[in-house]
Amino acid sequence: MLLLGLTGSIATGKSTVSSLLSKAPYSLPVIDADLIARQVVAPGTAAYNAIVQYFSPSTPDLLLPDATTPHGRPLNRPALGRRVFGSGADKERDRKALNAIVHPAVRREMYRQMVWAYLSGSWAVVLDVPLLFESAWERYCGCVLVVGVSDPAMQIQRLRSRDVHLSEEDARNRVMSQGDVREKAERCLRRGEGQGVVVWNDHDRSYLEKEVERVMQDVRRRSPRWWTLACWVVPPLGALAGLWSWYRMRKVQLQWEEEKKRAKAKL
Repeated sequence: MLLLGLTGSIATGKSTVSSLLSKAPYSLPVIDADLIARQVVAPGTAAYNAIVQYFSPSTPDLLLPDATTPHGRPLNRPALGRRVFGSGADKERDRKALNAIVHPAVRREMYRQMVWAYLSGSWAVVLDVPLLFESAWERYCGCVLVVGVSDPAMQIQRLRSRDVHLSEEDARNRVMSQGDVREKAERCLRRGEGQGVVVWNDHDRSYLEKEVERVMQDVRRRSPRWWTLACWVVPPLGALAGLWSWYRMRKVQLQWEEEKKRAKAKL
């Protein structure tokens, strides 16, 4: 089963591509890390309790005042976002603390859904992960698809149109917190032909749909049905192929990180 990593940055159109891949003619199972991240912090969960314990002393409006569930008041996500997004040592510390709470719970649920997709006989599953590179998920993916825009100002405009409660500063902080999508595109292409593709979403939806169709035709050609069936019927074959892919992609990841470390040291 092919693990197709889907990433980008906020307001680049990644969710639109994810929606397209989940419907005909592709009809692929999508493991949405953002959706799972919301589910694992629902009131009553272990992650929810940990967030409340850590953030409530410093964030008085952490919980929604006018909503409740049998397990407690939901998190006020905009308030939590203001607490962790942006620059500064305090925000960086709190962002790391939040990630340390949420990410392990998200990973466990993603593993569960991947196993289910494999047992269901899917030829591929989409891993929709905004921080695919930052969380090292890229090494597990046979192919990575980055959805990007050529100008960060377009991201800020789209984000504010979608989330009207955000100020321009809030929108900019959220865009910058996920890194430059153009760098993600460069990193994706370093994986090699057929293992990293970029879809630039600078135009309208019809253009995006054509780009997705073009990309998926190539992805399907490189992962034929006979190979999918062979890996499903002979699990050791699939395991060996997965390990070989992981090894090669891990080397690419480490080389990229080493180059960035050397470049930073020269500054």
